[in-house]
Amino acid sequence: MQHSTTRVLSVFAIVGAAVLGLTACSSGSGADSGSGGSTTTSPSATSEPSNSALPPVIVELSDIDGTTVEVPLDNVVDLVVADGDDVMAWTAKLSDESVAEFIPGKDDGSAQFNPGIKPLAEGTTDVVMSNPTTDASVSFTVTVTAAAK
Repeated sequence: MQHSTTRVLSVFAIVGAAVLGLTACSSGSGADSGSGGSTTTSPSATSEPSNSALPPVIVELSDIDGTTVEVPLDNVVDLVVADGDDVMAWTAKLSDESVAEFIPGKDDGSAQFNPGIKPLAEGTTDVVMSNPTTDASVSFTVTVTAAAK
């Protein structure tokens, strides 16, 4: 039960961070499975006003290897780690750091926050994430699209 609460808090924290980041600078979500095990995550249509906060694009690290994640410029990607996995152990290398940046997971003592990807500009970047504690690694592509309207 506490882990579910932690995940919910993580999602709200990332959404809050995205909203705060949007006010200082300048995406919907959904998954569409294709053949060959490849998954593309892209925004869904919404009738909400453009100034409302969008839910983050949420992906499970256990399902993301070899896939492409699409995220609008005004959103974030929440990378959900496996139960019992240390959110702070994951690191990432991005092939084009002008397109997106990695946000490490954290633990503030009362809740754990998943790592994430924050879009910076339209484009594509390859991401290699690794966890030296478990020797796990995943590789995927992030495509940043125009901001949702």
